[in-house]
Amino acid sequence: MSPVLDTAFIPPRDREEVVRNAVWESMVAVDIDHRPAAGNISARMGLGTVGPIRICSARSTAVTIRRTERLSREDEEPAVTLGVQMTGSSVVVQNGRECLLRRGDCAVYESIAPYTLLFDEGVDHRFIRFPRAALALPDRLLRDITAVPLGSDNAVARLAFTYFSQLAVSDELHQGVHADAVVAPSVELLRAALTSQHGNSSLARSPLEATLSLRITQYLRQRLADPDLSAARIAAAHDISVRHLYDVLSRSGISLGDWIRTRRLAECRRELAGPNGRLRTIAAIGRRWGFVDATHFSKVFKQAYGLSPRAWRDHNHPRSSA
Repeated sequence: MSPVLDTAFIPPRDREEVVRNAVWESMVAVDIDHRPAAGNISARMGLGTVGPIRICSARSTAVTIRRTERLSREDEEPAVTLGVQMTGSSVVVQNGRECLLRRGDCAVYESIAPYTLLFDEGVDHRFIRFPRAALALPDRLLRDITAVPLGSDNAVARLAFTYFSQLAVSDELHQGVHADAVVAPSVELLRAALTSQHGNSSLARSPLEATLSLRITQYLRQRLADPDLSAARIAAAHDISVRHLYDVLSRSGISLGDWIRTRRLAECRRELAGPNGRLRTIAAIGRRWGFVDATHFSKVFKQAYGLSPRAWRDHNHPRSSA
């Protein structure tokens, strides 16, 4: 997995901060309490993404990880993390429960509630973070299943352990068409493991429809720059008809065309005002965000913001006079 963070190449005095920053930027904001003194901290972390799924494969000296009440309240995108215990043992604490994980066990915990992870023997673990909306599971089920060991007595959990322990370290599966191909199966496998452990797989069905609007808008955000983004393509990706797509979005007060255009314009506005706003032509920036016709782009930009794209860029990057 790449990139890889290895504290062997980091000055001892900087290791604690470097590890903390890597975890915050790639996974989730947590407090990290290293057991050894700063000079004895050792950690090797492989970081990756597979579509919306974030992955960290880590080995380190003993550590305690805490997601505090304050940090959980500040979560912008609620997530569910699957912890996969490779060797040794660890403890997961959340929602009034505490579970011991041994080699071959898994457990999940939510970002929207405080939790503690205890690695007294050191860390040999895979962390796989899913957007909560993508799992489409009831709040009650997730609360009931956090900090519950998914172990050898659950055949689906055994399959999940093998699958996710390999997914976490396979560079080939993190790239291109392979990454696109494994996102949906990964979500479905975790959903199956959790619902089977809970004992009522029917609980997973109705939330699929209830969270469809959230999953559609998440899909749109990931593909805003695609000029071929269409209602037919969006509907096909979610196994629904175009008519049902419009009905779902309408119930959420969303007009598909307006939603896409508004967010594409916002990205163009941000890029034109950014530090590299003059490195590309205005037409190229418009095309980057799906506006293939430069004249149309200029017109809708001015309608939205009261300035042409050129005037907006000049306002933020005035040319120096000779």
